[in-house]
Amino acid sequence: MPVCKGCGEEADELVTVKVDGRNKRLCEECADLQREKAEVAEASEAVVQGMMGFKGRR
Repeated sequence: MPVCKGCGEEADELVTVKVDGRNKRLCEECADLQREKAEVAEASEAVVQGMMGFKGRR
């Protein structure tokens, strides 16, 4: 059985997710968690840029 790179446990199926510019094979739970973390980071960055008046593109 394949082993998840996030939690280290065996999983039936692994999903490929891009994390910090690298592809990782994670189980569904870890993949969902990484997606949520990426969404929160993106939203918080947008808020900070809005407070600072940043008008450019990243």
